[in-house]
Amino acid sequence: MNNIIQNTIQFVKEKLEGAEAGHDWFHIERVWKLSKKIAKSENCNLEVVELSALLHDIADPKFHNGNETLALKISREFLEKQNVDEEIIRKVLFVIQNISFKNRGEVPQDLPIELKIVQDADRIDAIGAIGIGRTFNFGGFKNNLMYHPDLKPQLNMSKDEYKKSNGTTINHFYEKLLLLKDLMNTVEGKKIAEERHDFMLIFLDQFFKEWNVD
Repeated sequence: MNNIIQNTIQFVKEKLEGAEAGHDWFHIERVWKLSKKIAKSENCNLEVVELSALLHDIADPKFHNGNETLALKISREFLEKQNVDEEIIRKVLFVIQNISFKNRGEVPQDLPIELKIVQDADRIDAIGAIGIGRTFNFGGFKNNLMYHPDLKPQLNMSKDEYKKSNGTTINHFYEKLLLLKDLMNTVEGKKIAEERHDFMLIFLDQFFKEWNVD
């Protein structure tokens, strides 16, 4: 592992100490490992992939009053201190800026493979058993209801509606998580997502059986 990657790991660990458990260092570590796994099947710049994966949630707007520029500022300052080449920095910042599900309507059409890889990895960590755990953890963090039979999922929300949404945790599966499998960019990402998607369907089936006391 090169020094820049090691330094970035250390920086992210320190920066995210005490973060909400779905967006902490362990989330970053999983996305980083998934990114490296997917990258093996793709022709890409691995340094851009690794740095982007490690820095992609350094200042998630959800926890910084919706500020979408803070992560770019923090990442640039850190990478410049590490004497990273300007072209690499620009590529990493592009990934950080365009990775989010809520920004998918604003992203350019022709995406670099590095963004596709890290985006797949980040979305894969939002589904399956880990995704279920993260979703309920964040729902509890926001004090959202787990489920309410009268509150239906809000499909096709605008970016602003999505950011302000305080819907139920179960609705989040239908508003985002179950959509992710079909948004995967890479062959490897699609393969991993398929199994995790199926697991969520089994979970939801069981959840509703228990909720309705079948």
